[in-house]
Amino acid sequence: MKKLLPLFAIVAIAFNAAIFGFFYAWICSTMWGLDAADPKVAIAAMQAMNASVRNAVFAPAFFVTPFALLLVGLVAWRAKYSDVALLFAGAGILYLCGGLFLTAAVNVPMNNALALIDIPTSRSEAAEIWNEYSDQWQFWNITRTVVSGASLLLACIGLFRLGKHSALARF
Repeated sequence: MKKLLPLFAIVAIAFNAAIFGFFYAWICSTMWGLDAADPKVAIAAMQAMNASVRNAVFAPAFFVTPFALLLVGLVAWRAKYSDVALLFAGAGILYLCGGLFLTAAVNVPMNNALALIDIPTSRSEAAEIWNEYSDQWQFWNITRTVVSGASLLLACIGLFRLGKHSALARF
């Protein structure tokens, strides 16, 4: 397993980077675009995107990331690389709590509530619904993006530290 540790670390980081990028894209493009659109269109588009995100392409990055990071931490621990183990375990716990659990506890219920809304014919009613949803949703999305980014940073530092161990092992 020790020989596979760098590969495991790179795969875990790839998953972490994918989910960080996914959350980040919502910040800097998707939500700004929806906020600029007619609120009736924004509600309909968000309902469609939330329904479509539950797919086999998204699921591995969202669900596997914390466990892949924790697995690297466990393998590093068994290989006696305690610094690497703590960094990857910390990254896994950070994403698990501030990415996966936060999304399940906050963003998903908000998305489910939005899915039940019939889009009003009145632009002002739609704007009221959209503005209340968007502001809250974006706050929590920024939170999970920052946490996912911090998780990614810890994992990258862990990979760097793993490289130091490997370099030392050659001497």
